Amino acid sequence: MHHPHQHFHPTRPPALGRRYAVLGVGLLIMAFGIAFSIQGVLGTSPISSLPYVVSLLIPLTVGEATICLHVVLILLQILILRRNYDPIQLMQLPVAVVFGYLTDLGVWVVQGLPVPNYGVQWIYCLIGVVLVAVGVALEVIAGVVTLAGEGFILAVCQVTAIPFGNMKVGFDLTLVAISVVLSLGFLHGLYGVREGTVAAAVLVGLTAKKLQPLLQRRLEKVLS
Repeated sequence: MHHPHQHFHPTRPPALGRRYAVLGVGLLIMAFGIAFSIQGVLGTSPISSLPYVVSLLIPLTVGEATICLHVVLILLQILILRRNYDPIQLMQLPVAVVFGYLTDLGVWVVQGLPVPNYGVQWIYCLIGVVLVAVGVALEVIAGVVTLAGEGFILAVCQVTAIPFGNMKVGFDLTLVAISVVLSLGFLHGLYGVREGTVAAAVLVGLTAKKLQPLLQRRLEKVLS
């Protein structure tokens, strides 16, 4: 499976600024998606499940734990690729910091929303799925820098023969498994990983694929 981030398109400087603006909007929308999934308490998307569980275990916010996870993933990319590591990918670090603090902003904004019943929990979960999918689609369209999770998957794909799609599923399952073990081991219950996590794992990618061409057409003029 070819992935749109594998080749960076050289863009003219004015367009580059606009591309980072599109990425910024994508990160903001994605952060609010994560916040809605946390508010729904049906489990967050796989990449956020681990920061969420960590934030319950130690005095870090979800956003700060997200930044820490991204830093680890950036270091792993450097270890895996060594001389082949492209220094431009260090842009993942400022992106991670912005994304972490936007996530905390999202959590703070939506924390007052009422959660009266299971139906409403699912509504929040699905709002989360759609917002994260829009964010992912915008990140791909911007085409400037990936988030560290995706960067890590691409790095592994570069040194192994594992196709991107398979590696992504394996990566998501690994994060969820670590979250489950930490959650059961230290919190004596299942936190951050529930039926909503499964929904997010399945639906975010599919929704992003459907939305990407629509958004791309809208944004073509802005980015050219």
